[in-house]
Amino acid sequence: MLRNIFSKKFAIFIKKNSVVNSNFCRSFSHSTHFRQTQENTQTSLNYENLNEKVKKLRNVAIIAHVDHGKTTLVDQMLKQTGTLGETAKVVSMDNNDLEKERGITIFSKNTSGHADFGGEVERVLSMVDGVCLVVDATEGPMTQTKFVLSKALALNLNPLVIMNKVDRESSRVDHVDNDLLDLFMSLDASEQQMEYPIIYTSAKEGWAVKDLKNEKRESMIPLLDAIIEQVPPPLVDRDNKPFSMLVTQLESNKFLGKMYLGKIESGTLKINDTIHAIDTDGKIISKGKCTKIFLRRGFDHISINEAGAGDIVSIAGISDSFVNHTICNPSVKQPLKHVPIDEPTIAMQFFVNDSPLQGEEGKLLTSQVLRDRLLKETETNVALQVKISDDSFEVKGRGELQMGVLTETMRREGFELSITAPRVIYKDGGIDEATKKRIILEPIEEVTATVTHEMAGGVIQSLTKRKGEMISYGDDAGGTLAKLIFKIPTRGLLGYPAEFKNTTRGEGTLNHILLGYEPFKGLIEKERSGSIISTASGLTTSYALQAIEARGKLFVGPNTKVYPGMIIGEHSKEIDLEVNPVKAKQLTNVRASGKEDAVRLIPPIINPLEKLLSYIQEDEVIEVTPSNIRTRKKILDSTKRKSQSKKNYLDTITFE
Repeated sequence: MLRNIFSKKFAIFIKKNSVVNSNFCRSFSHSTHFRQTQENTQTSLNYENLNEKVKKLRNVAIIAHVDHGKTTLVDQMLKQTGTLGETAKVVSMDNNDLEKERGITIFSKNTSGHADFGGEVERVLSMVDGVCLVVDATEGPMTQTKFVLSKALALNLNPLVIMNKVDRESSRVDHVDNDLLDLFMSLDASEQQMEYPIIYTSAKEGWAVKDLKNEKRESMIPLLDAIIEQVPPPLVDRDNKPFSMLVTQLESNKFLGKMYLGKIESGTLKINDTIHAIDTDGKIISKGKCTKIFLRRGFDHISINEAGAGDIVSIAGISDSFVNHTICNPSVKQPLKHVPIDEPTIAMQFFVNDSPLQGEEGKLLTSQVLRDRLLKETETNVALQVKISDDSFEVKGRGELQMGVLTETMRREGFELSITAPRVIYKDGGIDEATKKRIILEPIEEVTATVTHEMAGGVIQSLTKRKGEMISYGDDAGGTLAKLIFKIPTRGLLGYPAEFKNTTRGEGTLNHILLGYEPFKGLIEKERSGSIISTASGLTTSYALQAIEARGKLFVGPNTKVYPGMIIGEHSKEIDLEVNPVKAKQLTNVRASGKEDAVRLIPPIINPLEKLLSYIQEDEVIEVTPSNIRTRKKILDSTKRKSQSKKNYLDTITFE
């Protein structure tokens, strides 16, 4: 442990005496990024003359990789502070069906571990004054941890490190401590941010300690004390300035309509106060009166009559506002600074279901309701963008997971729709002066794969085929696994997680973050086999499927509705195969002397939505209904499909 403390002090010494860097030379304080952006108007404000109520506030974000324990940790803190009952067993932060099924947190006020939900991450971080970095004591900091932590450090937030699951036999406290030091160094953390305290916890058992060897393991009190000590109260003026609040998230109430969630930056707000909303340019877009103020206590919404600077509240009374708008007193003319949102990297087409089975399984079918639903999603999910055309809607987002969650949510709401394969969003890099050719820029990601040394060769081969460039190859902190770091185009990662899982037999970990845009890396050869396509309508028969399954893998079983152009399996060869899956056995008067054998079929492959998003090709779509998820060709008619001319890949690229 002494060696780790020495390493940290040495790292800070190096930073002090290194080449001048703007990130190192800024004056960092405990304040939020709002104080930094408004320093000219808040020079007289300090922590000593804060309002007494504000001094008791602590707004904190939880940062962690998937399964490192952030949700369980918060549950334990809520239980031990009396907010939840002692016998509560529900994972309370995951209050959405998809969150519970997938084991990820998307909509709560903590930061998701997925870069796909970076829009949620940035907005949550804009409301807090400190962050708790939860790290698994065995796995250490992961790539997605790096993504969220980089956002927090850029906002000058000081971290409190929580090393969770230290009670496991496989925990590697010293190694993980060194990994954390390397991570903070790589992210250009300031001297003050490098002085992070570490709390050791077992969220599952419900205890936390500052000294792992000498303290009693009784409760989460040491963690709560550390949060109070490490995280400052919000540096805001409640008494001398008019009310202003940055809209961070939109909420819906069936009685009150739109509600706007955010942290009050200055002043106080009371019921019936006159307020207005201004956009990012300072233009007034809506006026009204505050009709309701809600404050969260645990996971309950408590109606209050007055709220002040530093409070995170939801308010009603404005009819038309949006995320990153400022709701304020009419005397306020300047909008609050907002956190810029990272650009989307992939796009998909959404359109109404036009298959022969249209309208049989869903209740929301028309283009109008699809349009309204997608636009409603953009109100609360700023990481998504929707472009409307005559017959379809282009939805832009961060990744396959984000698109899959949106589509699955709509499916459960009763929508019938069709979606295309994700395409990467390119940028126009101008004209190369030397070659006089146009430069195509594409998104590039950093991939970190941890696998056994025996399987490293297969992973390297797969990523290289996908235009990946290996940056480093070494051992992980434990020395038992290989840690591979690649730079790879985003399009090279589409569909790769499923292949990675097969290559490593489910024993590897794969994480990736966006690095930026670089010139186009060249075409990637797809290795997917052809499709088995139905040529007839009706119910599939065991007799027909028995003959077809020898030609490839089936996606449907007997007595399944099919139609011409529907994909019912994957061919064993690279070409598409058209078959009749509804063919019945001929009945004759001739009887066999022996007993006929029963037809035994291999169970069909049921692909989840995220896998299908990366599986389908450019001439295929996914048909999504409340009851089924099917794949089909865009052009159902076989003759028209075959006559469709193939276009050069580069000719189909559109720039943003």
